[in-house]
Amino acid sequence: MSENTDIKIVDAPDGLQGAGFFATSLEKVIGLARKHSLWPLPFATSCCGIEYMATMGSNYDISRFGSERPSFSPRQADLLMVMGTIAKKMAPVVKQVYEQMAEPRWVIAVGACASSGGIFDTYSVLQGIDRVVPVDVYVPGCPPRPEQILDGLMRVQDLAENESLNRRNSPEYQALLASYNIK
Repeated sequence: MSENTDIKIVDAPDGLQGAGFFATSLEKVIGLARKHSLWPLPFATSCCGIEYMATMGSNYDISRFGSERPSFSPRQADLLMVMGTIAKKMAPVVKQVYEQMAEPRWVIAVGACASSGGIFDTYSVLQGIDRVVPVDVYVPGCPPRPEQILDGLMRVQDLAENESLNRRNSPEYQALLASYNIK
């Protein structure tokens, strides 16, 4: 019998196990559930939105990561994906959408325009959405490839899985929201 070295078996998470049972902490179970059930709200204004549409297609299939249900209501979403150029007139709208989302919530800035204003260094373009809402993951590119968007989603999944249940109530997090004038 030959050994197949291509198959890799991952170790079980920390916990207690025995014959017919496995026990772990509630925080790890909630983190695992959050990781695989992110509901994105796509806020797409430009060409990055087209790349996001390709990411939702069958070639890249974002549903493999538990995000097959895009939510167009902020009250039912926990991941804000800002894609494309955001004009300064749109900044209050982005902030309002973020404020309407329930905790825990994460934000991805997709593409150069959402991250830093891109090539549009003008009076009317917001030079990065991190001026109005806190950003968790930046996806570079103009426009970024669908693989990059999926990589950004996986980075948010890592954040969701490993985030402490009490982090959102911490003084540091409250200070971060206060610095953006978010209640």
